[in-house]
This record gives sequence, structure tokens and C-alpha cells, in this order.
Amino acid sequence: MKIAITGKGGVGKTFIAGALACSLHKKGFNVLAIDADPNANLAYTLGLDETKANQIIPISDNAELIKEKTGADPDSYGAVFRLSFTVDDIVERYAVETPLGVNLLVMGVVRKASAGCMCPANYLLRMLLRHILVRRDEAVVADMEAGTEHLGRGTAEHVDAMLIVVEPSVKAFETANRIKKLAAQMNIKNVLLVGNKIMNNKDKNAVQITAKKLETPLLGLIHFDPAIREADLSGVSPLLSSPRTEAVQEAAALCNRLLEVDTEADSGGF
Repeated sequence: MKIAITGKGGVGKTFIAGALACSLHKKGFNVLAIDADPNANLAYTLGLDETKANQIIPISDNAELIKEKTGADPDSYGAVFRLSFTVDDIVERYAVETPLGVNLLVMGVVRKASAGCMCPANYLLRMLLRHILVRRDEAVVADMEAGTEHLGRGTAEHVDAMLIVVEPSVKAFETANRIKKLAAQMNIKNVLLVGNKIMNNKDKNAVQITAKKLETPLLGLIHFDPAIREADLSGVSPLLSSPRTEAVQEAAALCNRLLEVDTEADSGGF
């Protein structure tokens, strides 16, 4: 199963990505978590402390690896570089085992390239992500940016489910609408909505109405939980410090529903 988690920044994508990855691991899956968000914090959610998290070099910043694979310097925009190289060794070399049993690969993002420019680093990231989604056998949970551009045609179709995380806010709903349109263009079939930080019935109704407007199934609702915020402020993973709290349990429950969706898709349903 390959799952992409998207949504507006700050809605709780990383928490949900971590909870799903851990739930899949507990069910016996070999899980690879991908952090492809510019604000890379998935390491903390998966239980790594600050020292170990800061030691991780994102693939996008690994100049030695980029040159090894492409034959070009990472910042050589417009320069000629190799288009054919192997990436199947990168996960084994650079993925980090986390205290929660999930392997983590921090992809990073390339911000310097102008529109339409494919620099060596960007090309490597695309080829690596394609390899992970298409060729590798383990379950993959990817914490992504708010969009699908980084997937590319021919890669996005291998995503079994894309979750759009929203909180009860107009900006989050607008972002969800844009992501849904992009996902349709990329031919991603299973697009699901997740409501996070739900405080009352008004919040719940707002998310349910948005799901109907977007014609997107609502996978689940996760209530606002002070324990999550307290864990963030303390720099610890709520999955370790508060595993029995309501929000953690609700996030973990999404895993069962996703597996049902995957089964229905395989049988021709959904």
C-alpha cells in the first residue's frame, strides 16, 4: 500500500502520517515513511530525538549523492547531467530506523530551480520517488507538500490512496479543493478527506459539508487534543508520550479504514 498525505501547512499532516505509518507497522507491514515536506518534522513524530533528527541529511541536500548519481553538481541548473542511473540502493543507504519501528527517508525539496527547470537534485528526487512507489514492496506513507506536482504523471497513478488533511478553516478547505483538482489531473483514483483538530459539532459539520462539495469520501475525523500540542512543545512524539489519547487512537483507526478501501479497490469496488 502506497499512501500520500497532503494538505495545507499546519493542519496536522505529519502527525497523521506518523500515526498511519506506526499503525501499519503494528499490523505487521514493513513500512517506509517518506518526509517530502519542506518543513521536515516526521522524524520527531516517529520518535527520534532532536540530536538524531538533526543528523539526517535530506536527499535534496546531499551534494555527494547527487553528484554520484547524476554526474553533476546539485546547483548546476541547465547543465547536462546523466538521465539514466540506479536509485535502488538509496533507501538502504540513507533510510533511518526510528524508535517506533518505521524506517524513515527524508527526501527534502529543491527550492532554487526556476519554473520548468529540472536540475540534477530535482531529477534525482523524482526518480527516487518513482522507484519507491512503483518498484519497492513495503508499505509507504509519504508526508507531502500541499499538491501533487512532485509526483509527476506515471508515478502518481501508483499511489493507492491520497489523503487530504483539513482543519476547520476556509484556507484549509480552499487548499483541499486545489489538491483535489490536481489529483484528478494526475489520475489518482482514491482521494479521501480527513478532518483534524475537530473541537465541536460546528467543526464536524463544516468538514462534512466540504467533503460533499468536493465529492470526496470522508475517511475520518480526529478531535483536537491538547496532549498533541503539549508533546510538540516538549519536542517528543505524541505516539510515544500519549499513545492512549483520543486523537492518537482516532488517527490510528484511519489505518483500518484505509485497508478496507484498499481491499475494495482490489476487488473492483470503491
